[in-house]
Amino acid sequence: MRSTDPRDYQSLAQPVALMSKLFPAGYRVEPHTHARDQLLYAASGTMHIRTAQHAWLVPPDRALYMPAGFVHSVAMHGPVEMRTLYIAPGSMPGLPREPRALAARELLRALIDALFEEPVEYGVGSRGDRVARLILDEIVRAEPLALSIPMPRDRRLLRVCEGLIAAPESGLSLEDWARAAGASARTLARLFQSECGMSFSAFRQRVRLHAAIDALSRGMPVGAVARDHGYRSASAFSAAFRAALGVTPKSVAGPARSGSKGTGT
Repeated sequence: MRSTDPRDYQSLAQPVALMSKLFPAGYRVEPHTHARDQLLYAASGTMHIRTAQHAWLVPPDRALYMPAGFVHSVAMHGPVEMRTLYIAPGSMPGLPREPRALAARELLRALIDALFEEPVEYGVGSRGDRVARLILDEIVRAEPLALSIPMPRDRRLLRVCEGLIAAPESGLSLEDWARAAGASARTLARLFQSECGMSFSAFRQRVRLHAAIDALSRGMPVGAVARDHGYRSASAFSAAFRAALGVTPKSVAGPARSGSKGTGT
């Protein structure tokens, strides 16, 4: 039986080892590190992954590469069927050296499923070994996704950023958030630029798009996602989405939720 303890995968001889684990909604894995690189991928469900510097929402059509030694936490949005690849550092030239969100294309997802059918410990030249080598190649070739949310160190600004992530639809102004954080709006505006590299409005838009990807991947209609994430119309949301990501909302949408009719409203 395949172990669900990450410690059992850190010192295997194989360059790639696969752990599969089911997590209930709301489950949180506290900050930790691994001796091996890690590819976090969910066959179903969405993960919220945090480091000290960034946050990501990772739905099933995306994955996150976490190099060895990076402290990170994982929280589950709904039930999650996680497939975690533990990869020996340096197994292939070109593997990411910093945490990176990746597009999990159909071939990569299929290869991960194929490796799940193989023994945890497979021999050199075996089917499992060949599948693992192809997985590494697909990771190196995978399209990086620049949708991470930068997280600040300043406690006042961190409180604001976490509030925005918790309520991406919020229409509170910078002045409103400043009063809640105990800082002036001018100070927060300066901190957004210096610590996050963007303005308050740009940060809020990135948070909203980040959350929208999660909703779209769960089959929510575009119109409902636009409204729930603070956009006045589906067309305005689609324009912002395409400008930021280079693709349309429909291109990342999952299967429509059962019971939806028309716009699902």
